[in-house]
Amino acid sequence: MHLKKKHVFATSIAALLAGLSIFAGITTATKAQAAKKSNSTYLVGMEANYPPFNWTQQDNSNGAVPIQGSNLYANGYDVQMSKLIAKKLGKKVVVAKTQWDGLLPALTSGRINAIIAGMTPTPEREKTIDFTSAYYNSKQIVVVNKNSKFASAKNLKDFKGAKLTAQLSTVQYGLIDQIKGAIKEPAMKDFASMRVALESKTIDGYVAELPEGLSMATADPNAKYVDLSVKGGFKLNTKESQEAIGLKKNDPLEGKINQILASISLKKRTQLMQNAVINQPKSDSQGNWFINIWKQYGSMLISGILMTLLLAIVGTGVGFVIGLLIGIVRTIPRPKKRAKRWSINFINWLLSVYIEIFRGTPMIVQAAVFYYGAAQVFNINFDRTTSALIIVSINTGAYLAEIIRGGIISIDQGQFEAASSLGMTHFQQMRKIVLPQAVRNSIPAVTNEFIVNIKDTSVLSIISVSELFFTGSTIAGQNFQFFHTYLTISLIYLVMTFTITRIFRLVEKHLEGPKNYDLMTNEFQVATPKIKGE
Repeated sequence: MHLKKKHVFATSIAALLAGLSIFAGITTATKAQAAKKSNSTYLVGMEANYPPFNWTQQDNSNGAVPIQGSNLYANGYDVQMSKLIAKKLGKKVVVAKTQWDGLLPALTSGRINAIIAGMTPTPEREKTIDFTSAYYNSKQIVVVNKNSKFASAKNLKDFKGAKLTAQLSTVQYGLIDQIKGAIKEPAMKDFASMRVALESKTIDGYVAELPEGLSMATADPNAKYVDLSVKGGFKLNTKESQEAIGLKKNDPLEGKINQILASISLKKRTQLMQNAVINQPKSDSQGNWFINIWKQYGSMLISGILMTLLLAIVGTGVGFVIGLLIGIVRTIPRPKKRAKRWSINFINWLLSVYIEIFRGTPMIVQAAVFYYGAAQVFNINFDRTTSALIIVSINTGAYLAEIIRGGIISIDQGQFEAASSLGMTHFQQMRKIVLPQAVRNSIPAVTNEFIVNIKDTSVLSIISVSELFFTGSTIAGQNFQFFHTYLTISLIYLVMTFTITRIFRLVEKHLEGPKNYDLMTNEFQVATPKIKGE
């Protein structure tokens, strides 16, 4: 091996080991801090987007509690119940804002202490987690439009032909099967989505619990609910009408929490729900909707924009470096010595596996596996932002690796041969001749990847990263102006992608250089002095 290559290799290994040592130290310190904080904090997982059970707001009014990793607050019936329980446990509540389908993995991986989010203790869930006794008993209803033919329904038979849905992975979605002749639409991920679908009349109604019906009827004068918990309505066991607190298997606090719940009277629980319905976010429909959204939620939108740009910029930048290094390694000439050749082949195989895995699986799956899996399997707790940055960077690196490799192999072979004849090593060829051309040729593809990252960061809502789309969903769940809110989000995305495209166009134009690359003509002009008077 060339002496310079040995030095570079040794330096890289040393840097890697140093980095791992630093990372180990940071991880240990982080675990120590987390352990200390956990003694006084009770971290509760919920959507914070399901009024009146839970919602997000911008201040701590009406007894709201802070949301982890943000300057926002959560409130609602679930929050107030959490506070009562945490007070008896000698702790303070902090809410971990998490999508519904992320609550179970968040609990089992130890990222939260409990799920208090209107969750029903179904037999399937009880296989994974434990549940306390019920903290709320509800009725099953169907939310419909007032002017719908189903608004006068009295029992299940009256919903024949209705297009109905419910939230994904809930008891309510299974209840639709009891309505003969109903059209069971695909389940939706949250109530904001269902409210949008009902408002746009793509569905005739959705199955929910009574508090959701009260909330929707209060927020939207065009909506009403049909109580189907009476005779002729849904048939379900007692547990399917209850909400309980989800805990990890064999949680030592389960017995004490059950004692606390038993001490909270029905009158107190009823009062908490009534207060939640009264205090839930109200829609401001007066004046210009665009101005109102920015006036009410401007700080949340700006925070979402900054997070989206951070993820896209860092992810694309780090991904570009990863792709560049992989592109260089994968184009190393085949060594003559067998040991070196096997080493290079093995490294290329590993890089190929990395590229195929990250290009062959969706980023949303990668994010969920990394964020929850790292905590559950390896007991490494990255925060949401760090996890998101790592996933976007590695995912982008897999795509850019092939783009840059294509840019390298597109360079005329004669340039490699000429450089070799001058005694240049492979890395010298890359640095001085090939990479400047390959990078310039790859700029359009890198620009496209940057734009894709701006839009694809929306999938990181699976781990509840508060980027632009996640923020927009939260706002829509608060103001009930779904069309206007999502239109505003679309315009923001358009402005960002348009601006980035124009910036990269300027960069691309700057890297093009002079149009005349006739080397002989340029040399002749330089070598021939101008004659005075010409």
